[in-house]
Amino acid sequence: MNLPVIILGAGGHAKVLVDALLVSSAIIVGIVDHSPLLAGTKILGVSVLGGDAVVNEYPPSEIQLVNGLGSVGLPVNRQHLFEKFKGMGYEFANVIHPSAVIASGVVLGEGAQVMAGAVIQPGSHIGINSIINTRASVDHDCTIGDHVHLSPGVTLSGGVAVGACSHIGTGATVIQGISISKGCLIGAGAVVIKDISDGAKVRGVPAREFA
Repeated sequence: MNLPVIILGAGGHAKVLVDALLVSSAIIVGIVDHSPLLAGTKILGVSVLGGDAVVNEYPPSEIQLVNGLGSVGLPVNRQHLFEKFKGMGYEFANVIHPSAVIASGVVLGEGAQVMAGAVIQPGSHIGINSIINTRASVDHDCTIGDHVHLSPGVTLSGGVAVGACSHIGTGATVIQGISISKGCLIGAGAVVIKDISDGAKVRGVPAREFA
């Protein structure tokens, strides 16, 4: 990581990112958050500097940003935050925990985050601003779209495609060759054995659509 970073958001996912950055010897300028109550507090020793306006004090040429918003549903807010600051000329750093295993030739889009113990196998492509969370497993030749969140413990078999802005819940499993379209919500622990259409919400074993 060539430039110092500022983390956007001071929630639970931000704490995980702070740890990953610290063990990677990154320089963290600080954290920003919309809540004025958090200004002056610290996360793992890193100070919350104030609101998003603090970022404007640093030219895009001097820092990179790290998107600290996670998601428990569709990652819409995470996408909007990324697009807001991209529109202002800022670049987003990739965050890769040293314990993650990323095979040769894997493509990581801008701002992609690969957390502790995650595995990404050859031929896979991870879209911009996507999270491969703790101990998630992405097997060979998978395609993960932009702004996707693979929650902790997700398992994707080979050749799976996940569309943009989808959220796959903790511990879900997707068998080989499945296509999950954009804007989908896959419930925690689900087992996906057939293709999922745009905007669908599924859960259960095997996964079935729900309203």
